[in-house]
Amino acid sequence: MATTTTAQEIPELTGVPLLGSLLDLKNDSLGTFLKARRDHGDVVRITAGPRGARATVHCVFSAEGAQRVLATDAANFRKDNAFYQEIRESFGNGLLTSQDTDYLRQRRLVQPLFTRRSVDGYASAVATEVTRLTDGWRAEGHDSVDVVHEMTGLALRAVARILFGTDVEAAVGIVERCFPVLGAYVSRRGYSPRKVPRSWPTPGNRRATTAHEELYAVCDRIIAERRAAGTGGAGEDLLSRLVEASSDEDGGFDATELREQVLVFLLAGHETTATSLGFALHLLARHPEEQRRAHEEIDTVLGGRAPGADDLDALPYLTRVLKETMRLFPAAPAIGRRAVEATEIGGYAIPAGADVIVSPWVTHRHPGYWEDPERFDPERFTPEREAERPRYAWFPFGGGPRACIGQHFSMLESVIALAMILREYELEAIDTQVPLASAITLQALGPARCRLKPRTGAQDGRGAGGEVREGV
Repeated sequence: MATTTTAQEIPELTGVPLLGSLLDLKNDSLGTFLKARRDHGDVVRITAGPRGARATVHCVFSAEGAQRVLATDAANFRKDNAFYQEIRESFGNGLLTSQDTDYLRQRRLVQPLFTRRSVDGYASAVATEVTRLTDGWRAEGHDSVDVVHEMTGLALRAVARILFGTDVEAAVGIVERCFPVLGAYVSRRGYSPRKVPRSWPTPGNRRATTAHEELYAVCDRIIAERRAAGTGGAGEDLLSRLVEASSDEDGGFDATELREQVLVFLLAGHETTATSLGFALHLLARHPEEQRRAHEEIDTVLGGRAPGADDLDALPYLTRVLKETMRLFPAAPAIGRRAVEATEIGGYAIPAGADVIVSPWVTHRHPGYWEDPERFDPERFTPEREAERPRYAWFPFGGGPRACIGQHFSMLESVIALAMILREYELEAIDTQVPLASAITLQALGPARCRLKPRTGAQDGRGAGGEVREGV
C-alpha cells in the first residue's frame, strides 16, 4: 500500500480563495462531485472552509478505486472520519459504525439472523404493511400520492414490525418524529468545519438531545420487556432473536448493545429501502413502456395473488427496475473513509490520514461504464450486461467486508412492495423532477407526486374481509 515515487499529485477542484468549495458542497454536493470528475478525472482533491478550519477530501470516482477503498485495501480505509463519529454519538456504535473486534463480534452474532432463509420469513410482515398502505389509499379516496413520502412511511413500519412485532405502534410515531431531527443534526455537524460542543445549550443541541432521549427511552423500554420475557417468550420478531443471540466465543448483547443494533437497523433499514422504492415508482410513472413491462410480468407470475419470498427469482424485470433505480438514486450517494497509511490509487498519491470519499452517485454515472448514464434503462441489469462491467461500477450496498448485511432484506421488501402496489395501480407522474440533497442518506427536498389509477381486476387477489392470500 505504500506510495511509490512515480505517483502523481492529485488535481484539485478550483474553489473561491477564502472558502474553497465550501459553498458548492453546501448547496449541491452531488453536483459538485460530478463536476469534479468531469473536469479533473477519477481522483480529485476538494478543499472547503476558511483558513485555519479548512477540510480536504480526496474523491475516488472509478470502479477500480472504489474496489480498492472498500474491498482490496479495506483495512487501510477506516470509518474514523468526523461524519461517522457524529453518527456514533447520535445512534450508538452498532454495525454501521463499529470497527475492529467490536465490529467482528457484532457481525458474527447478527449474521445468522440475516441469512436468506431467515430474511425470507419476514415476507408476510412486509405484505401486511403494504396491504395496510394501499387499503388506506382506497379508504381515503387518494387519487394521487407523494410516492417518496409514502414509501418512507411504509419502509419504517415494515422494519419496525419486523424488529418489534406487536410493539410496532409504540415505536413508529417516535421514530418518525425523532429520526429527521437527529439525521439533520448529524449531517450538519458532520460536514461543518467548526462545531460547538454537543453539551452547549444551543437550540439545535437541545432539539437533538430531546429527540435522542425520546428515541433511546422507547427502545430501552421495549428491550427491557423482551429481556424480562425470557428465552422463548417473546415471539419471532427480530428483537427477540437479537436478545437470544449468543455464542461461546462472543457471549451475547447487553442492553446498550441491543439498543445500538436496533437503532442502526431502524436507520439503515428504512431510509435506504424507502429511497429505492419511492424512486422506482416515480421512474416507472415517468416511463410508461417500462411500467407496462412491469405490469405484464406481475400479472403473468402472480395472477392476482400477493407475492411471497419464493417469487423473487420469477420477477427478474422488477429486480432490474430496482437495480437501475439504485444506480440513479443510490441511498448512500457518498461513502467516507480515512486512510491509515499513505497509498496510491489510479496513479495518484493518497496521504496517510486523508479523508477519502467514494461516490456511488458519481461512479453510477461514469461514462466509462454506463452509456447515456442519465437514461432510465432496466435492461442494463440483464446477467449478460452485468458481467461486462467492473464489479464496483455499481455498489449501492457498499462492498468488501463492510458490505450491507441487509442487502437481501432490502431487495425482498422492495420487490414485494413494488409488485403489490403495481398489481393494483397504474401510476402517472405529476412532478417530473425531484430536487435532492445528500445527508446520512439521499434526501428528496421536494414532492414526488404520482396519480393513482386503479387497475381493472386489481382486487382479484384479495379474499373476503380484505386479507391478502400469500404467495407460495
